[in-house]
Amino acid sequence: MRKSNLYHIKNVVIAIVVTTFFSCNNNFEEVQKVGVLQNQPVGEAEDIDLKYTEVKEDTVNLLANLLSPKMLDYSNRSFAFSEFPKGIELKIYDKDNKQTTITSNYAISYADTDIIDLRGNVQIATHEKDTLFTEQLYYNKKLEWLFTNEPWIYGTLHGIGFDSDKEFKNFQMLEMGGDFEVDNNSTFD
Repeated sequence: MRKSNLYHIKNVVIAIVVTTFFSCNNNFEEVQKVGVLQNQPVGEAEDIDLKYTEVKEDTVNLLANLLSPKMLDYSNRSFAFSEFPKGIELKIYDKDNKQTTITSNYAISYADTDIIDLRGNVQIATHEKDTLFTEQLYYNKKLEWLFTNEPWIYGTLHGIGFDSDKEFKNFQMLEMGGDFEVDNNSTFD
C-alpha cells in the first residue's frame, strides 16, 4: 500500500512539474507578445489635415496646416515620437498670410527634443518663389533653426551642409559647392 501511495504521489508531482513547465513556456510567449505590443504605435491616423491657429482679439489666424497620408503615434515609448512614413506637406503662414510650403517623403518628430527630421526629397518653397532642395533636413522647433549635413540647393547657392534660422537671414554654409546632380525627383547622387 505504501508503494501504491508513493507511486500516486510521484505521478502527481510529475504532473505538477510538467504542467508548471508548460505553463511557464506559455507565459513566456505571452510576455514576448507584450514586448511586441509595446513597440507598436499607440495610435494611427490616416489622411491628416491639422490646422494650427492663433486667436488674437477675436480674430483667428491660420499659422500652419499639416497634411499627411499617415501618422503613427509612439508616445508610449520612453523617447516619444510621431512618425509620418508616407511623408508630409506643411504649409506655414506668416503675419501677412504669405505661405511657405515644406514637403518630404518621410518625417519624424521627437516630442522631448522638439526636433523634426525630414527625409527624402525635402523641399521648402517660400512665398518669394525660392526653393531649398535636400535629402535630409532637421528643424529645431524651440530655436526655430534648420540644419543639415547633406548636399543642398537654395536659389543659386549650393553646397554640403548648412545652419540657418527659419527665415534664412542667419545662414551659414558648412561647405560651398560640391559635385552632385539633381535628378527628376530632386534627389542627390
